Amino acid sequence: MLSEPRSGLFAAWGNALVAGLVSPDDAALAIVGEDAVHRVEGVPGEAGPVGLTLALGRLRALGATGFRVALPVSGHPLGLSGPPEFNARALEAEEAVVASGVPYGLVPEVREVGPAGDLHVEVVWRCLPVRDAPPADVPSLGEAERELAEALRDATAVLARLDVAGSGPVAEAAVDAYRARAERGREVLAPGYPPRAVRVLELAQRVGLLVSVAYENGPGGAVTAAEISARGEALRPVERVARRAQVAAYNAYVEEGERGRR
Repeated sequence: MLSEPRSGLFAAWGNALVAGLVSPDDAALAIVGEDAVHRVEGVPGEAGPVGLTLALGRLRALGATGFRVALPVSGHPLGLSGPPEFNARALEAEEAVVASGVPYGLVPEVREVGPAGDLHVEVVWRCLPVRDAPPADVPSLGEAERELAEALRDATAVLARLDVAGSGPVAEAAVDAYRARAERGREVLAPGYPPRAVRVLELAQRVGLLVSVAYENGPGGAVTAAEISARGEALRPVERVARRAQVAAYNAYVEEGERGRR
């Protein structure tokens, strides 16, 4: 969870584009990030794959008023609203983007191409029909913030009791990577998002760091089967809460827009 999902970047910068705060080219560049290229297949009116700039423009012309994120995993269809075909693809990818205002969603397919030692990442977004229904299990920003604080407190207490340490080379490297990433800039959410959404996403990232360190450091002092099980039981709810908070933060632009139209 230390790296942001591609669907988060797509939604955040797609929302900035819809709001008129960035140009189509700037939005596309931000979404692609360090990948080699992104293409979109299934765009209405297009016979084959097209670039991100054209795809975003076409969706906006069709009536897209924003973009939401879904981060589903088995047993938790977070942010999805159907139909089954779209849900199945999103579950396989563990992420998706759902447009607001038009009945379409996009699921990324990621692959590495090139010779050994010179691999690069290409992404194909599949544009598919989605159901016009409320997304599953997405909290408000306020709910997400409270849940994160409670989960972080409870998990820290359990992990400390089990001696799952936040020290050592792996933990230090994870912390250094997080700090370096944070110093590179705070525009993960792109222009136009409320400050509370930025705060919630940053807290979710810190919670994700705790989970990553706890897993990557091995069992720590949790040497018995019961203690290892207890560690897993402590971390699973935290992961779930952090994913819910991520989705709430990315979706805040659309949620605020819908409240303003009521």
